[in-house]
Amino acid sequence: MTSAVIKFSAILMVFGAVAADLSPVTEVCLGCICQAISGCKQGLQCEGDACGLFRITWAYWADAGKPTLNRISPSAPEAYSSCTNDPYCAAETVQGYMRKFGQDCNGDGQINCYDYMAIHKLGGYGCVNQLPYKYVNDFNQCIAAVAAAQG
Repeated sequence: MTSAVIKFSAILMVFGAVAADLSPVTEVCLGCICQAISGCKQGLQCEGDACGLFRITWAYWADAGKPTLNRISPSAPEAYSSCTNDPYCAAETVQGYMRKFGQDCNGDGQINCYDYMAIHKLGGYGCVNQLPYKYVNDFNQCIAAVAAAQG
C-alpha cells in the first residue's frame, strides 16, 4: 500500500505539482485518497459513472472547473475521460474540487486531509454524513503506513 502512495506521489512530482498555495491537498493526502477509493490501480479507466484512479464523476469534474489535458476544450467529448484517467489531471481535478468545497467536515476546527477524504467520497454538501467503514479503514491504514515510512 505504501508503495502505491509513493508511486503516486512520484508521478505527481514528475509532472510538477501546482503551487502549494493553490493546492489545498498534499501529495500524501492525494495518494491516500487514491488508495482508499480505488486501490490506486494504474490503468483504471471509466466504470459506470466514475473514471480513473480517483473514481471521478462527470459532475465532480465539472464542479472542479473542468480541467483538461493538452489544453483541449472542456466541451470536447473526450475532455472528461481523458483528464480523469490521467493521474496528474485527475489530481488537479481533486485539488479544484477541494478549493471549491473545502470545509471542516468533522467539526475539529481544522480543514485537513481527513476532511478532504470525506469530501471526496461524500461530496461537498454531504461530507458530515457517515463514511463507509472500508473506505475510512483503507485511508487510515495508508496514512499510518506513510507516517511509519517517514519515521
